[in-house]
Amino acid sequence: MSENVIEMKELTKDYGKGRGIFGIDLSVAEGEMLGFAGTNGSGKTTTIRNILGFLRPTSGSVTVFGKEAWTHSSEIVRHIGYVPGEIAFPDLATGTEFLKSQAAFLQVTDMSYAEYLIEKLQLDPRAPLKRMSKGMKQKTAIVAALMSDPSLIVLDEPTTGLDPLMRDAFLEIIEQEHKRGKTVFMSSHMFDELETTCDRVALIRDGRIVDIAVMQDIKHRKQKEYKVEFCDAVDYRAFSQMGYNIVRDQPQYCQVTVSVTSEDLQHLFGDLKDKKVKFIAEVKYDLERHFKTVLSKEKENISHVQ
Repeated sequence: MSENVIEMKELTKDYGKGRGIFGIDLSVAEGEMLGFAGTNGSGKTTTIRNILGFLRPTSGSVTVFGKEAWTHSSEIVRHIGYVPGEIAFPDLATGTEFLKSQAAFLQVTDMSYAEYLIEKLQLDPRAPLKRMSKGMKQKTAIVAALMSDPSLIVLDEPTTGLDPLMRDAFLEIIEQEHKRGKTVFMSSHMFDELETTCDRVALIRDGRIVDIAVMQDIKHRKQKEYKVEFCDAVDYRAFSQMGYNIVRDQPQYCQVTVSVTSEDLQHLFGDLKDKKVKFIAEVKYDLERHFKTVLSKEKENISHVQ
């Protein structure tokens, strides 16, 4: 059983007036890639700053590598590759100077991996730091975070400012790191990039964890939905009376969406064989839809209580 590299227990950082994070119980196992989803202001960055020991919790605890984050912050951060959400560079002339100073701080003598990352991200580090675009700053921060081959990588909205091609290149780099056994904690408000890279994804809203999705369960969900549109109303009505679980009915289009298990698929196609079907398509169940369903149920429960 893998040990937990990050362990949060009842972690709370209360800024007052309902702002902050509250009672977070979350762990990240060694070698796991955990996504952290939520809108701006939901508590993602506050959680990350607690993990790095930059903030002292109001209550609860967070340990990294088995050590309490606030107390051992200076020791812990040396072993973490961190890309902050807001990048502020020291007063140095160029990206090259910054990367050299970072290498000296981290005692990195072999710059071959840094050079690989620079090439992969199409970065020119000779550019003046003050004149760099947001995307170039992001790339420089990514190289600085990964150059020392850290065992834990913490990323706060790392693709902000990257164009689509560079975003794909970055995600490829992170997937490679994950395959090499690195532990990754990545926050993002973009469900698609978490869906393609992560083992689990936690959703935070208003400072509280609402749900933790296991990506294998999402991708290999037993219950599937199919949208079926018929050429005429006769076949549409006949099929509608066959006892299938209809989750959406659109009679104006002679269209139904049915929910079936993987085992029932053959039966479904058998029942459609003698009908004039205009089209049939699987309705994709993805991470975004899963979380929307979770939030919708939560809203329903709250309204029932009230």
